[in-house]
Order: sequence, then C-alpha cells, then structure tokens
Amino acid sequence: MLHHVELWVPDLGRAVTSWGWLLERLGWEPYQDWPAGRSWRTGETYVVLEQSPALTGGHHDRMRPGLNHLAFHVPGRTELDALVTEAPRHGWTLLFPDRHPYAGGAEHYAAYLEDGDGFEVELVAR
Repeated sequence: MLHHVELWVPDLGRAVTSWGWLLERLGWEPYQDWPAGRSWRTGETYVVLEQSPALTGGHHDRMRPGLNHLAFHVPGRTELDALVTEAPRHGWTLLFPDRHPYAGGAEHYAAYLEDGDGFEVELVAR
C-alpha cells in the first residue's frame, strides 16, 4: 500500500485551494497543518503539499521526467461529472476537452484536470 505522496508546490495557498477542495470532495480528511504545508489522508495513505524553501522552480512540468499525474477513483459517472463542473472554480482546468470523458479510451470514463501549477490528476469513474 502507498504510504504517502509529497508534492512541492510554489504557492501553498493556491495549492490548498485546488488540492484541498478536490481531496476533501473525494473523501480525504485534513491530516496535518503547519506553516509551510498541509496534508490530507484516507486510511493510512496521505498526500502532502509543501512550499519548501529548497524549491528550485516555479511550475511543475508533467511532460518532463518525474511525476506525470496522480489518479483517483470516483464513485461513479454522476460524481465525476459534478467534479468536472465544479473544478474550474477551484483552480482546475479540464485537459483534452475535445475527447472528454473518453480521453483515456472508449471504455475508460475519466477526467483529466490540471491545476494552476501544472500538476495533473486523473479522476476515474468506477
């Protein structure tokens, strides 16, 4: 089982607005809170957002080596559609809108969202 994922972000407030909303809508609970970071957990797994003073860049590029995206289950199509509708109000942009919700293939009902710092999530309907 995955223990945790830590994302270094250039602007903690902006990241908390987008990621906090999404994780909590997906059922994750706030876990830790300190001046440079926040985390949310589900079960024993947690996601950390941290604005580290050691950060060397200002924008994540999912096309470069490293993390491309994180994928999360969504209970169903109705819930996924609601998240896609709400997402722009929380800093997310729908990727591949011309192929949505089948950008991952004809049998894969999903949404691909990107936040203001270039991080991508894939939301997959069960």
